[in-house]
Amino acid sequence: MLYIASDHAGYQLKKELKDFLTKKMNQPAEDLGPEHYESKDDFADYAAPLAKKVAADKDNRGILICGSGHGMCIAANKIKGIRAIIGYSILGAETGRRHNDANILCLAARVLSQDHAEAITRKFLETEFDGDERFVRRNRKIEEIESQ
Repeated sequence: MLYIASDHAGYQLKKELKDFLTKKMNQPAEDLGPEHYESKDDFADYAAPLAKKVAADKDNRGILICGSGHGMCIAANKIKGIRAIIGYSILGAETGRRHNDANILCLAARVLSQDHAEAITRKFLETEFDGDERFVRRNRKIEEIESQ
C-alpha cells in the first residue's frame, strides 16, 4: 500500500501528486491527511501515523510533503523500521531505494516544481532495493541502532 500525507506547506503539492499517481501512474495512494488546508498544523501529526502504517508491512511505502522535507523526514525516522529520505533529486531517490531500501520519500514543496516532484516520485516508486550483501549489512546496522 502507498500512503501520502502533508502539512500545510505541502498540501497543494500533495493534491497534485495524488492526481499524478492515480491518473499517470495508475497507483492509488491512501491519503492520511489533511483533508483540508490547515494553516497552523504540524508536520509531526501526519508523519508519525504514516510512518507507523509503512512500518507495519515491508511492502508499504509512503510519501510525506512539507515545506523543506526535513521536518517530515526527521519525524518519520523516529519510527522503528522506517528509512525515510529527502527526495532532493531523481538520482537521490533512486539510490535511496536501491542502496538503502528507503520506504518513505519526503518532498520539499517550497523547493520542487510539480514536474520535478513527479519525476522524483516516479523514480522512487519504480526502483527496487538492490539486495547486495553490503546494503543488507548496512541496513542491519541501522536496525541494531534502533534497538539500542
